[in-house]
Amino acid sequence: MTLSRRDFLETAAGALWIAPATERPEWFDRPMRWAQLTLVENDPGRYDPSFWLDYFRRTHSDAACLSAGGCVAFYPTKIPLHYRTPWMGATDPFGELVAGCRKLGMVVLARTDPHAAHQDVRDAHPDWIAVDAQGRQRRHWASPDLWVTCALGPYNFEFMTQVTREIVSLYRVDGIFSNRWAGSGMCYCEHCATGFRAACQMDLPRTNDPRDPARRNYILWRERRLFELWRLWDAAIRQIDPHARFIANAGGGALSGLDMQTLGELAPTLAADRQARSGLMPPWANGKSAKEYRATLGRKAIIGIFSVGLEEPYRWKDSVQTPEELRVWVADGIANGLRPWFTKFSGTLYDRRWLKVVEDIYDWHYRAERYLRNEAPLARVAMVYSQQTATFYGGERSSQKVEDHTLGMYHALVEARIPFEMVHDRLLDAAHVDRFKLLILPNIAALSLAQCAELRQYVARGGSLLATHETSLYDEWGAPRADFGLADVFGIAYQGRLEGPLRNSYLNLEKDPVTGGYHPLLAGLQDAGRIVNGVWRVEVAARANFPNPPLTLIPSYPDLPMEEVYPRTPRTDIPGVFLRETGPSRIVYFPWDIDYRFVSPIKTRQKS
Repeated sequence: MTLSRRDFLETAAGALWIAPATERPEWFDRPMRWAQLTLVENDPGRYDPSFWLDYFRRTHSDAACLSAGGCVAFYPTKIPLHYRTPWMGATDPFGELVAGCRKLGMVVLARTDPHAAHQDVRDAHPDWIAVDAQGRQRRHWASPDLWVTCALGPYNFEFMTQVTREIVSLYRVDGIFSNRWAGSGMCYCEHCATGFRAACQMDLPRTNDPRDPARRNYILWRERRLFELWRLWDAAIRQIDPHARFIANAGGGALSGLDMQTLGELAPTLAADRQARSGLMPPWANGKSAKEYRATLGRKAIIGIFSVGLEEPYRWKDSVQTPEELRVWVADGIANGLRPWFTKFSGTLYDRRWLKVVEDIYDWHYRAERYLRNEAPLARVAMVYSQQTATFYGGERSSQKVEDHTLGMYHALVEARIPFEMVHDRLLDAAHVDRFKLLILPNIAALSLAQCAELRQYVARGGSLLATHETSLYDEWGAPRADFGLADVFGIAYQGRLEGPLRNSYLNLEKDPVTGGYHPLLAGLQDAGRIVNGVWRVEVAARANFPNPPLTLIPSYPDLPMEEVYPRTPRTDIPGVFLRETGPSRIVYFPWDIDYRFVSPIKTRQKS
């Protein structure tokens, strides 16, 4: 049996009583500059806490996230199996830092990390340890002396709940910030197997294909369990202190594993954990997080975590980024509404070059603070992002099939200097979209009938759409449709074929035979004559009248030997774009992957 996302989330929502949003204490909006100090096990006795407290003061940091417990406890815990760092002896490193931060008037979150456990935990409770598909308990990939824990079983639901209660009771922190709390990949332990079977009457999936019923149900079941855990920890915290909350390290864009609409409803504030660039990532990726989070959190405070260290595959955690790299990354986040949160791993300094850079950034931010509060975006263009498209249509290849289309469209908007926001595809109602004149759907392939109806109503109210490629050609579960869900809006019909990969194909720029000029869509391209086509093209036929299309297809022709590189069919009447107007609304549909192609010069992976 397949349970709907609504069934799962409504069941989870009713599991525990949560105080109304109107009772939120004011601290969630108060901090503007965050500091995180993540201690390593041997820091106590070696690092200088007074240095860090003074640095918090100099940077005008008004909130701190400090290492408390989970894998390693940095306070004198009384909970059996809660591993205490032996380097702290009879001291209380966490308590000392909390007291110092309170003297500075700072908000304090206690950081926990439950994703790994020591040998004594495994010996006492082997069922708490994650299990791989072959039935083997999982050792930690980076620290083989440790074991990977199951996020969905008693380790988190029972043991870490005790840890959470103890920390809040002893130190009255403003909240718990939990890192890597959602698990480290698929787990086949006895608790996951029995829990999933009880909920869905199925065995755990052995495939990652979201079209498989077991995989589809697992995705929803896992999401439900994690939201149950979120609510459990939040309730445990608020029973002790009604003004404290659980702040999960969770969320993101289309590739996030937890529903962003629910996150936006649950979280009083949230931190976007994109710590730095890696590879060929553009500088605007930090601001993209702000837009994605704001789409579901609205006017709640959104924080942007950045690392002073490198974020590359080889994990040089104790080195630092260049000043220019730090500045451009943090500046893009601030410009898009993120409140900066620096994170430093290890209280022992090996490289001090970052200290002045962050201090200068925070000092500027402190002086400009009055201009950085209570602002609202004025953009009238919005780009839709879709977690269900990434999960159920993209599957294991969601980066290429979904996110790369978003990245290409995002970059095009940045280059065009067009202010824009992001919209979550589960928030397409009038209250969320009517302030925008244009919605952009970059290959938003998986849309339900209800979502299509909302977009149709948006157009009926005067809104405009720009859509690409396979938008609405699949239902919300990634199952293909016989025709586009928005066929009537686009004015076209699916002909049953996705053509590609195309090699050496182009689009002719056509003049209007009446005016003798080019369509405004082609402004700046008048001298091109033709432009590159995409690599994948949906074969469609017109259902409405599309006279004089501004782009027409030049089919593929040989690219070798060079003597044979000439078009066999230099002109067709097959449109490369469909343009129509219905009242004040303008509809633009590209049947090819124009957005993916825009980003492809720097992302050379082939889509298939």
